[in-house]
Amino acid sequence: MGESIPQELQPPVAVALAKLVKSFPGPRALPGGLWAEPKWDGYRTIALVQPDGVTLWSRQGKELTRILPDLVAAIQEQVPAGVALDGEAIIWNGDRLDFEALQRRMVTSRAALPALVRELPAAYAAFDVLAVAGQDIRSLPFTGRRQLLEELAREWAAPLNLSPATTDMDVAKTWLKDLPATGVEGLVFKGGSQSYEPSRIWLKLKSKNTFDVVCAAVTGPVTQPQAIIAGLPIDGELQIVGRSSVLSTRVGRELGRQLHPARSGHPWPEEVSESSLNRFSKDKGPVHLTLVEPIVVEISADVAWTGQSFRHPVRYLRARLELDPSEVGLPPHLHNR
Repeated sequence: MGESIPQELQPPVAVALAKLVKSFPGPRALPGGLWAEPKWDGYRTIALVQPDGVTLWSRQGKELTRILPDLVAAIQEQVPAGVALDGEAIIWNGDRLDFEALQRRMVTSRAALPALVRELPAAYAAFDVLAVAGQDIRSLPFTGRRQLLEELAREWAAPLNLSPATTDMDVAKTWLKDLPATGVEGLVFKGGSQSYEPSRIWLKLKSKNTFDVVCAAVTGPVTQPQAIIAGLPIDGELQIVGRSSVLSTRVGRELGRQLHPARSGHPWPEEVSESSLNRFSKDKGPVHLTLVEPIVVEISADVAWTGQSFRHPVRYLRARLELDPSEVGLPPHLHNR
């Protein structure tokens, strides 16, 4: 029958998290030497393999077993009982990660789910192991856990994957430069001697992309905007795709000098829901927009893109008054999402 998951790892499992850093960490940033891994754009998923079956759990303790039957079947077949894995459930759509496809599974009926699974199957990128043969191994250093994980993964076949990890920071910097084209969000760093603890013991560095968007509205007054509302052409129309983080007083004043109140015929409403700007916001109330004549602005944004909007606030960099808003297109790496 195999071993059972130890009692202390019964769901919900408290997971290790990462603290955001703004620059590449130094070699002594974490104890035991630095390891780097891709930061996948998916659902953090704990897989518990019991003698009587597999269950999958989110970092918030929500059961994901129903919506990921393809992963349940693969883990059941390839991972022995008594193992607890930590990793990311992801979906590839062509050569790019598709977070929106995962979200669709959350709201799809049981009857419609099998067709969705066949159309866009899920994959699992395992990056840690918390139990082996029914034994809690979280007290082991990361290097020890990684060795056990590599042994477990030696015979795995798709959709199960061992998430790559490296101690070569030149390789890691190459990943940071090249992998965002696939939707990977950045890097996670772990210390070789770190045990697994349910707190922010790791570090994460997000990839950023700089490109042009259309600013056709702001929050706050035209002369002192508080944030820009970013737009991009999608399906032939200029659509709201996100909001910037709060502008400093100085930056807002400088931008305000470049803005003019909108004339008639503006494509956007004067009021939108908070969820249309941030789908993860708990505030569902309306947001008043100050409509302006469209200008091009340069922003910095991470690679998390739903297909219709940025999942996180963007960062305003500068106005590009020399550019024509009509010439702004959807950036190539955001196509086909």
